[in-house]
Amino acid sequence: MSFQHRQIEKKWQDYWEDNKTFKTDTFSNKEKFYALDMFPYPSGQGLHVGHPEGYTATDILARMKRMQGYEVMHPMGWDAFGLPAEQYAIDTGNSPAEFTNQNINTFKRQIKELGFSYDWDREINTTDPNYYKWTQWIFKKLYENDLAYMDEVAVNWCPALGTVLANEEVIDGKSERGGHPVIRKPMKQWMLKITAYADRLLEDLNELDWPDSLKEMQRNWIGRSEGAEVTFSIKGNEGTFTVFTTRPDTLFGATYAVVAPEHPLVKEITTLSQKEAVQNYLDEIQTKSDLERTDLAKDKTGVFTGAYAINPVNGEEMPIWVADYVLMSYGTGAIMAVPAHDERDYEFANTFGLPIKEVVAGGNIDDEAYTGDGEHVNSEFLNGLGKEEAITKMIDWLEANGSGEKKITYRLRDWLFARQRYWGEPIPIIHWEDGTMTAVPDEDLPLTLPQVAEIKPSGTGESPLANNTDWVNVVDPETGLKGRRETNTMPQWAGSCWYFLRYIDPNNTERLADPKALEEWLPIDIYIGGAEHAVLHLLYARFWHKFLFDIGVVSTKEPFQKLYNQGMILGEGNEKMSKSKGNVVNPDDIIDSHGADTLRLYEMFMGPLDASVAWSTNGLDGSRRFLDRVWRLYVGDDGSLTDKIIDDESTELDKIYHETVKKVTDDFEHMHFNTGISQMMVFINECYKANKIPKIYAEGFVKLLSPVAPHLSEEIWQKLGHSESISKATWPAYDESKLVEDEVEVVLQIMGKVRSKIQVPVDISKDDLEKAALDDESMQKWLEGKTIRKVIVVPGKLVNIVAN
Repeated sequence: MSFQHRQIEKKWQDYWEDNKTFKTDTFSNKEKFYALDMFPYPSGQGLHVGHPEGYTATDILARMKRMQGYEVMHPMGWDAFGLPAEQYAIDTGNSPAEFTNQNINTFKRQIKELGFSYDWDREINTTDPNYYKWTQWIFKKLYENDLAYMDEVAVNWCPALGTVLANEEVIDGKSERGGHPVIRKPMKQWMLKITAYADRLLEDLNELDWPDSLKEMQRNWIGRSEGAEVTFSIKGNEGTFTVFTTRPDTLFGATYAVVAPEHPLVKEITTLSQKEAVQNYLDEIQTKSDLERTDLAKDKTGVFTGAYAINPVNGEEMPIWVADYVLMSYGTGAIMAVPAHDERDYEFANTFGLPIKEVVAGGNIDDEAYTGDGEHVNSEFLNGLGKEEAITKMIDWLEANGSGEKKITYRLRDWLFARQRYWGEPIPIIHWEDGTMTAVPDEDLPLTLPQVAEIKPSGTGESPLANNTDWVNVVDPETGLKGRRETNTMPQWAGSCWYFLRYIDPNNTERLADPKALEEWLPIDIYIGGAEHAVLHLLYARFWHKFLFDIGVVSTKEPFQKLYNQGMILGEGNEKMSKSKGNVVNPDDIIDSHGADTLRLYEMFMGPLDASVAWSTNGLDGSRRFLDRVWRLYVGDDGSLTDKIIDDESTELDKIYHETVKKVTDDFEHMHFNTGISQMMVFINECYKANKIPKIYAEGFVKLLSPVAPHLSEEIWQKLGHSESISKATWPAYDESKLVEDEVEVVLQIMGKVRSKIQVPVDISKDDLEKAALDDESMQKWLEGKTIRKVIVVPGKLVNIVAN
């Protein structure tokens, strides 16, 4: 009887669902373990084989921990708001809600067919009003604590899509979805003051068990810098501008200034003779994204405003240029250029024939910018000083002369928290005709999306909600004051900032979650997901969690104690899987042909979890052959247990069994799943060589296999005579005494060259080991006719004979 995966997998998936096998007891007395997946966006394409890799890893840990006696929380839900569903609705005239629900049903079916041990009673959906009621409540709390505000900022505006796009959604000046032109334009937007948490977001990284590379990415994104803010006056103009620099000591070498195209000074200071050239430049660069503008490899572009700044330290005039490599969103939107000691400034100065003045000795500025350290030159009161001393002295001078001050800045900008879309969480704010704003009262939450027959851009720069006048226009019943609801919706990031909290108490109608339940389950023990979320999602989630900690909703400073990024599964040609390349592998096809257990086993065995590995049909076939070997070892042609499994004790497999339990347990704990599976394969090979397999070892092995291949393991477990699910069984233990070696292999050398090897008792004495080496037949042949001068004995390792 072969392993009939279709029938067996369906049988056990139905059993788990009917019996709620993986239901979590929120207030159990057991030790807790919270295993979290990055929940998916339910796209129209369904799962691809990359999704199950991370999900299988968390599932293995969840299943093992249950068997080790933990109360495990292992939930799943849907990050379901977002632009793709809205665009689909606009293109087809269908409802984004219906489209989203269809996609969720597909994803849920696929995930269930993979046999993951989720507690489906905790399922959440970010588009469910019962869920986004609390997303809106958190926004309200941010607003009430002055962490949500409106500001006019330059945004990526896509006229065709009718919405603002994040930098990551813009590629080469076009929208990632649809390839439509994107321009930069100022718009009034909701912002969240994440910068207020910059220092805490940095400092608390030190307490987390995260990959160092990922923590460094967050540090770089936050970008804390110490330096000085320097004020420059403008020749013939009462205005001033400031720049932030980490190298105020090089101020004597500043020969020109550059302001961002969006800087408010541009229009004010541009001379009549330069007005046309400046406007042409502004028109030319408005479609460029921030990433394109700051690309170090691109040619430097810019235009002279006709105005001059005054260098505060020496009174020299510095031409003021406009260039797109300076961003209004970073620093002050203006820089002082020191081309002798900055590569980008050096290239710009050479392109436009601007002065280059050396102020730090040590390089050759005729050939390139010198960015190293050295004594200061051409710098008056700083001459002869090193970097640190010169920085301190310059800051003191700036502060004494009212031209600047010591400053700490951050690369991190406040979070642009608005989208001109229908398919998102409504922002619970009302704008009144007297210019005031108020938040929707708690008792009126959730503020639900209105039903619309058709989604189309408003044409005014607002979201499609602006078209729904019955929903937008309101009147205060007490004062008669007229108002308009906020028509922007929240970005997709909003729902994913706190979803892991709602899993803990998903049906609570009175509060976000029971405080006692949150205290029981936080922080999350393991969070597994793709590295593409290394910065934004994780940074935003940490920010919201810290805010909720500050207002007493949660009791931990951080949400995710341990984080692990799985690698990417590539196509068979080592290329990223994509529909355009035709190399996407559908898990439905693999489940049908090879089985869910095979797919799970293969994805864990194909390489280290954090490595990117190419898909291989041969590797998949090999994983299925291993499961078939396991099945045949246990199950005979008639469907009953084979005669090889006996109730009597046998010592034949003692050592390999206990080695396997130890290694698999340790490897799974450290997420080295490929090596743990390899050890299980070694054990099965030894079982085939053995005469008999004690039932206790046969059961122990199936327990080890069950987190990886749960359906096959459940079926074998039942055939071994058990009526309860294997997930209720106890994880096997190993006996350290069974791992002790009775004998050890010792290398025999003559003059340092290996001539033989012998097996000897572990506790053999040095004298007896020397005698055994000299008595060895091979050694006697090599020593024939030679005189032994010395015998070096290293117990348990080698014997080296010096002879000539």
